[in-house]
Amino acid sequence: MLNTLQKPETWQQSMLSSVIAITEAADGDFSKIDRLVAASRDPHSTDLTIEHLARSPHSRIALTNRRSLGSIDLNALHQLPSDTLGYYYADYMLRHQLQHLVTSPATTEAEFIDNHMRETHDIWHVVTGSSIDMHGEIQLQAFCVAQLQLSRFWMALMTKNLLKASIYNIEAADGYLTALTTGWMMGKAAQPLFGVDWLSMWEMPLDRVRASLDIKLINN
Repeated sequence: MLNTLQKPETWQQSMLSSVIAITEAADGDFSKIDRLVAASRDPHSTDLTIEHLARSPHSRIALTNRRSLGSIDLNALHQLPSDTLGYYYADYMLRHQLQHLVTSPATTEAEFIDNHMRETHDIWHVVTGSSIDMHGEIQLQAFCVAQLQLSRFWMALMTKNLLKASIYNIEAADGYLTALTTGWMMGKAAQPLFGVDWLSMWEMPLDRVRASLDIKLINN
């Protein structure tokens, strides 16, 4: 009689299968994204990411305090002067019919990193000038790889899009690689965005926010 019991997947096998699943899935399939998050959270790479983030004072404080942004009134922010970060963020969210994500309290540094990246994702879109289309997403993914380093999740997410171009849409490769290069260069040049106190910057002109963080937009 054959032994039908299967050995548990190694994390490498789980990671590979989750990358294949998200490559085959439709863009924006959050169930596949959540699976990739779980598969990519191995202790070694997580520790390396935490060690890297802790080199920045404000990132280290954020990891210690683990404070979320909480609920944000987009309509109130939209009343701010039209050159401010708050206005730009609210306008971006309202135009694209998006809602600010409110996360649950994190009990570990790894959970906080996931939560913080989720709740600030669209703020990073705005400050980096990354559009909401696939080119903009790839640009921001490459920016995140440059900023967080050694993050298996962001590396895998970027790899997924390159795989999709390779298999399903090779004509998109040039644009994808341009977006990747742009995001990588911006991310390496910028100050760490993880843990930035965005709530205190809503009324600051967006140009000043970018200048304070050494974010230089690159026109392709």
